[in-house]
Amino acid sequence: MCHFAQLFRPVLGFLIVFPFVLLSACSSQQDETSQSSDSTPQQENPNAWNMQLVGHHDLQARPAYQPEVHAYGDRRILFVGQHAGQSYNPQTDLVEVNGLTILDVTDPSLPILLKHLPPTGLEANGSQHVQICDGSVLPQGDPNRVYMVRTNGLISYEMFDVTNPAEPEFMSTIDATGFSSRPESSRGNRETHKLQWECETGIGYFNGTPEGWRVTRALQVYDLSNPEQPEHIRDFGLVGWEPTAVGEFPEYLVSGLHQTFAYGDRIYVGYGSGNAGTLQILDKDKLLNGDPEAADPLAPTPENLVYPQISRLDMPSYWGVHTAKPLLGFEISDNENDMGGSVRDFLIVPSEAGGSAIYCRGVRDIVFFLDITEEENPFPVSSYQVPNEPHDFCNDGGRFGPHSVHDAFHPDFDRTLAIFSYFNAGIRAVDIRNPFEPIEVAFFIPETTENTIEMCAQVNGIERCDSAIQTNNVNIDDRGYIYAVDRSNTGLHIVELQGEARTLVGL
Repeated sequence: MCHFAQLFRPVLGFLIVFPFVLLSACSSQQDETSQSSDSTPQQENPNAWNMQLVGHHDLQARPAYQPEVHAYGDRRILFVGQHAGQSYNPQTDLVEVNGLTILDVTDPSLPILLKHLPPTGLEANGSQHVQICDGSVLPQGDPNRVYMVRTNGLISYEMFDVTNPAEPEFMSTIDATGFSSRPESSRGNRETHKLQWECETGIGYFNGTPEGWRVTRALQVYDLSNPEQPEHIRDFGLVGWEPTAVGEFPEYLVSGLHQTFAYGDRIYVGYGSGNAGTLQILDKDKLLNGDPEAADPLAPTPENLVYPQISRLDMPSYWGVHTAKPLLGFEISDNENDMGGSVRDFLIVPSEAGGSAIYCRGVRDIVFFLDITEEENPFPVSSYQVPNEPHDFCNDGGRFGPHSVHDAFHPDFDRTLAIFSYFNAGIRAVDIRNPFEPIEVAFFIPETTENTIEMCAQVNGIERCDSAIQTNNVNIDDRGYIYAVDRSNTGLHIVELQGEARTLVGL
């Protein structure tokens, strides 16, 4: 049963106040009566329910971040971005700086490593984020080629030809990141992070550091419709981030942009992935073209930064907006007899569990569902979280809480199931047929291996260290397989739905 809690927070930049009404998370545990006859009862296997492992790859013990699956005819190729570090590559007999791993997952039970592609240059380490587009879809792409964009450490964005995924061909450096004017910190003064490449338009929404901005993560927009000739369109962020801003450095500016989700004529933007977060809904045309009445429509002035904004919602200091994934035109079956309002628009918004989530030393992060039917007034209507009991995730070590929701769209999943990565609680599948009442229907918690690293934290003045699964990101392919990658070097896990969950999506 769900209970209501209410808090009120003013939305910066507006004269109105959004009541921030949240439904507390429904229990993720399901009664035995809700399980299908062929599902595995939770009490018999506490680490799996309605979900089973299909295949695994150790990824050469590299910490992995973003999995992207791409169809090459009948083949399925998985591109995995990785955090910084280094590891031994048996294919080359070299210790290589972590970059990007490419695997053939046509047979998901037997993932085959095709290539580990290190970063370019001595400064770069890690290649966390990657996007793939077919030239036949890009407005000015070669229809016989497949293209890849990746982050090159924290210093640049790169374009590759991956028509042969086993032998990526470097094409160009799209752009180098600049240097922020923010006060020096452990995050340095330049970054790259999650990016989106919209294949149908060719527009790339990148997360990086424009020169002189007051944050290290801002939105950098590029026209990549012709991969041979990338063009920078503009830099964008919240008012107060721009290079000409003056005055005290506000706390809400600290973490910067996390992810954009361009969809249709809107862009849903998340800032502050796990704390002091902000959601922005932008008009895509106004973002790309700017205010025609302005002297310089795309210059980062306060007026130009506000111009594309449809609405803005500021979170409490302890929650953020890691992702804002849209669920539009959603018909609520329970409302079908209502005189109006049965078709609604929503956003799925996970707040990322950060370092304080190790041994549950901070405020518990959860997933929010926001009603954006009136997009000028985004409003939280429900939430989802995994309870600590009976598993006692808080004492397992590693972060406990959500990270992200799967990015890919799939006709059988889009109005039925959302797949979440939940760090030491593994992979979670949630029934979203009624976004007012999200209900967990499946999960899988991978096992640690000899590669799984320890994570340490101070608990009551004593250092504790444990090796724990850290399911970092999840995605799905067109066949319905779920790909999960681990932050703590445990590798790739490919799983499939079983029982009730499988029936829900019609697989």
